[in-house]
Amino acid sequence: MPRTAHTGHDSGRDPLRAGARRRRVALGATALRGGRTWLTRRPTPYVVVGGLFWLVMTLAYWRVPLCCDAGQHAAVVERLRWDLLHPAHPTADLPGAGSPYYSPYAVTQGVLARLTGLSGWSLVKLAGPVNLLVLLTGIGRLVRVLTPRPWAPVLALLFMTLLWGTERILWSGYLGLMSMTTNLGYPSACATGLTFWAWAWTAARARGGGFSRGVRYVGPRALLMDLRGRRSGVRCVLSACRAKALVAEPLGLLSGAARVRAGRRDAAEIHQKGPSGLGSLWAYTGLGTLYGLILLVHPITAVASMAGAVAIVAAWQRGWRGPLVGRWALTGAIALAVAVSWPYYDILSLAGNTGVDGMHKPLYENVAGHLWLALFGLPALWARGRRSPRDPLVLMFAAECLVVAYGWVSGHYTYGRVLGLAAVPAQFALAVELAAPRPWGWARHVLGGAAVAGACVGFLTVQAGAVVPSRLDPVGFDPPPRWPSYAWVARHVRAGDVLITDGYFAERAVAGYGVNLAVPTWPDPALDERERARRYADVRAYLDPASSRAKRAVVARRYGVRWVLLARWQRVPGEAVVVGWSAETGEVLARIAP
Repeated sequence: MPRTAHTGHDSGRDPLRAGARRRRVALGATALRGGRTWLTRRPTPYVVVGGLFWLVMTLAYWRVPLCCDAGQHAAVVERLRWDLLHPAHPTADLPGAGSPYYSPYAVTQGVLARLTGLSGWSLVKLAGPVNLLVLLTGIGRLVRVLTPRPWAPVLALLFMTLLWGTERILWSGYLGLMSMTTNLGYPSACATGLTFWAWAWTAARARGGGFSRGVRYVGPRALLMDLRGRRSGVRCVLSACRAKALVAEPLGLLSGAARVRAGRRDAAEIHQKGPSGLGSLWAYTGLGTLYGLILLVHPITAVASMAGAVAIVAAWQRGWRGPLVGRWALTGAIALAVAVSWPYYDILSLAGNTGVDGMHKPLYENVAGHLWLALFGLPALWARGRRSPRDPLVLMFAAECLVVAYGWVSGHYTYGRVLGLAAVPAQFALAVELAAPRPWGWARHVLGGAAVAGACVGFLTVQAGAVVPSRLDPVGFDPPPRWPSYAWVARHVRAGDVLITDGYFAERAVAGYGVNLAVPTWPDPALDERERARRYADVRAYLDPASSRAKRAVVARRYGVRWVLLARWQRVPGEAVVVGWSAETGEVLARIAP
C-alpha cells in the first residue's frame, strides 16, 4: 500500500528534530534572504573593517587643511554658484565654455551650493566621506566578483592603501593613505570608486551573458521563493514556467535551508538573464551610462577604466554571437553618447590636448620610488596567469601597463596618471591569493610573509603620518602637508575681483574664495595656452622690481587688476595701498589705486 503524507507528527521520527527542521525553513517575504533581513544579517568582515576605515579616514581627511588642487575644485563650485548654466573660467575673469572642470560631479556640487549656501571649500570637504564610501563599496563589490573568500576584500583594502612605495606622492588617483588625506574630495576619487563599480558590473555581465554557458534551468525550488506575497518571486516563477524550465524534482529531497539558497540562485539568474540566457538590454545600457559618466567626471581615469573593462570582457566573455556582440556595442555606443552630449565641454577635444603633459612627467621619472612595493603582487599575478592565461586581473594589469607605456613613448605624460590604477590588479591578486583557506603551501607562506613585511615598510615610511595624530606619534612620522589659509584675503577682496600673485600657495588657493587671477594656475582648454603664456609674462613684468609705474598701469588696465598679493620679500608698488597681511606667511595684500 502506498505511503500517504501526514500533516501531524511524522511516525517514527523525533518530533523535536522535525520541529527544528521546520523552524529553519524561511517562509514568506524573508525567503529571498534566507530568513534574515539586512538588519539581522551578520556583517561580513569587510563591512566591519570597511566601516572602521571609513570613519578613521574621514577624520584624518577632515583634520588636515585642504591643500594642493582643492582650491581649484572649490573655485569651480564657486563659479557654478554664480551661474549654473554658463559658468565663467574657474580661476580667471574669462568665459568658461569648454572647461573640463565643469563635469557632472562639479555641476552636482554647484547645485548643492546654490541650494544650501555652502561655500566651495565646504563642499570639497564634505565630498571626501561621500567619495570614500563610493570607493569602499566599489572595492568590496569588485573583489566579491573575483572570489567568494570573505577576507579577500579586507586584504585588498589593506594592500591598496599600503603597498605603494617608500617616497611620498600626493597625486590624485593614487590610493595610499597619505594621498587620501589630500585628494578624497577630488573628482578623481569619485571616478575611481565608480570605476570599481563599473568593473564589477562588467565582470558580472561577461560571466553571465554568453551563449556558451547556456540557460540555467530551474526547478520547482523557485516556487519556494515568494509565493506568500512578494511580486518579484511570482514573476521569477512565471518566467521559469514560460521558459518551460520546470523539471520534476521532489521537494522533500532538499532541506529547508537548501531550498531557500537554491531559490535565491534561481531567482537571481532569471532576473539577470531572462529566459533567453542573455542579459537585459537595460543592464548594458546602464553599464554604458556609467562608463560615460566616468569619462565626463575624470577623463584620464576613464582611460584606465575602459582599458580594464576591455580586459575583463576579453577574459571572461564566452560565446560571441550576434546578439551578444550587439549588447557590448550598445554599451560602448551609450558611453560615447553620454559623453558627447554633455553641454559644458567637448570631450573629444581633449584627445589631442597636450597642455598638461609637461606637469605629469615626474610621474614617470620616479615611478620606482612611488610604486615598488606594489611589485609584491606580481607573484600572485604570475600564479593566476599560469592557471589561466585569460585571467581578468592578469589581462587588466597588462592593459594598464600598455597605456602607461604609450604615454612614455608618445610623450603624452598625462597617461602617467594611469599608474595609480595600474597597481590595483597586482594588489588585488595578492589579496585573493592570501585569502585562500588553510593549509597553505610553502610558496603562499613566503608570499604572505613578504606581503606583511611590505605593508609594514609602506606604513612606517610614508603612510603612518596620515592616520597617526602628532600628539600620539612616538616616532615622528611625516605628517600630511598643512597649507596656510587665505580666508584673510577673502575678507578684503570681493568675489570676482582680479588679483595678481606669484606665490606658490596663494595662486593655488585664493581662487577657491571666488577671487579671479590675472593668470590661471593650471592649463585649461577654455583658455588658449598662448594667451595664458602672455598673461604669465605680463604678471612677471608687473612684479619685476625694475618695472615702471606706467608699465604696471598698462598691465593692471589690461586685465582689470585691483589687488596684488606679495611675498614678504617683494616690494609693494608705489600705487598700491597695504590693507592686510598674514602673520603666518608674512604675505602682504595691497589694493591698487584706480
